[in-house]
Amino acid sequence: MNCSKADSDGQGCGYEYHKEERMPKRGKKYQDSVKEFDKAELFDVDQAMEIVVKSAKAKFDETVELHARLGVDGRHADQQVRGAIVLPHGVGKTKKVLVFAKGPKATEAEEAGADFVGAEEMAQKIQSENWFDFDVIIATPDMMGVVGRLGKILGPKGLMPNPKSGTVTMDVTKAIADVKAGKVEYRLDKTNIIHTPIGKASFGAEKLTDNFNALLGAIIKAKPAAAKGQYLRSVTVATTMGPGVKINPLKLG
Repeated sequence: MNCSKADSDGQGCGYEYHKEERMPKRGKKYQDSVKEFDKAELFDVDQAMEIVVKSAKAKFDETVELHARLGVDGRHADQQVRGAIVLPHGVGKTKKVLVFAKGPKATEAEEAGADFVGAEEMAQKIQSENWFDFDVIIATPDMMGVVGRLGKILGPKGLMPNPKSGTVTMDVTKAIADVKAGKVEYRLDKTNIIHTPIGKASFGAEKLTDNFNALLGAIIKAKPAAAKGQYLRSVTVATTMGPGVKINPLKLG
């Protein structure tokens, strides 16, 4: 389930934006999971993680995501919330890294373990072949003129490198190491919700709680000075195929 699209159909990730009659019919495993807890209840973090792990009934190792609705208006520059953090236990997936660099920095990137390294030819490959066999883009500042021309392609996919998330940098070795160690980016979508993976169901409740607390701590620290009222409006965790489990936002931060 791709929750980064703000659930345009109104489904998944613990949010029901539209009327009941528009909801697609859920599978038996989902329905069974829903019966195991009260969807309206607000749980503590530890309880929520126990429930979300039990709700993972798919045949594959489901990803667990955090969805936080914030009391900000992302349309204003002074209320943007964006950043990155290396989670204590990673996310259970080794990410493929594309680095835009030239000369010594390209060599450094290759030695640091980048999966793909290049410059204009990589930009051309993305444009002409619709190539996206990577998860993260890192770029040296001098390459942003090339990468910037891909903004309309990379932006909607959340792949545009950014200094705030540490992906526009001269220290490509550290940037690559962070990504490979389990660095995740968080940013507001158009509905002022952050959707970010915190691990796999196989991690168990304890490790997921550690990752959740680390990510939420970073989001709280990133609170804009211009934010008014309650900052954490709602917080939900959900597996790829499971129902959303709501966490009491008043007990966080």
